[in-house]
Amino acid sequence: MGAMKHILLLGDSIFDNAAYTEGGPAVIDQLGEALRPDWRVTLLAQDGATISDVAFQVSRIPSDVDALVVSMGGNDALAAADLLYSRVSTVAEALLALAEPLDEFERDYIDTLMVIQEIDCPIALCTIYNGNFQPGNEQTAVSTAVRLFNDVIVRIARVSGCNVIELRDVCADPIDYANPIEPSSIGGAKIATALANLAHTVAARVAT
Repeated sequence: MGAMKHILLLGDSIFDNAAYTEGGPAVIDQLGEALRPDWRVTLLAQDGATISDVAFQVSRIPSDVDALVVSMGGNDALAAADLLYSRVSTVAEALLALAEPLDEFERDYIDTLMVIQEIDCPIALCTIYNGNFQPGNEQTAVSTAVRLFNDVIVRIARVSGCNVIELRDVCADPIDYANPIEPSSIGGAKIATALANLAHTVAARVAT
């Protein structure tokens, strides 16, 4: 067996979900089990963290990290959720109302990613999942708004050369959620599998 490899999780409650699993395993535990024996995992993500909070997590990253996975932006998008219930007279007005929050989201995301990229290792960015809201208009409205924020994340990932983990595909069932916005132990297991697969793929690329 070669040297131990180290994957580190930055961000929010997508990774720091122990408070929502009702005693079941959290993502950090599930990822530890999903990784090969030559990998270890560290959790720096914190429940409730916004994009700007993640920049402070970077200062705690140890020097031996081999891969970083980042889940940030969901709480920032959630802060703009009240706009979904604003009264407008045209679709154009609705889009204009979202323009400023999206611009701010993009600026903050780029600024924080630049700080993260000072760490010289492969980085993967997670998209924002759709959550588990009331079926019908509420879920449709949320999922539609999430597309706009995820367009920012995917575009930034492409330009910066980061990998992408598409959480909308990973957590696609109501059972994956402990409440409208937090991953359950079942959803966490799916997230852990996606992270482990990415870590092993990155390691294989580096080895070749």
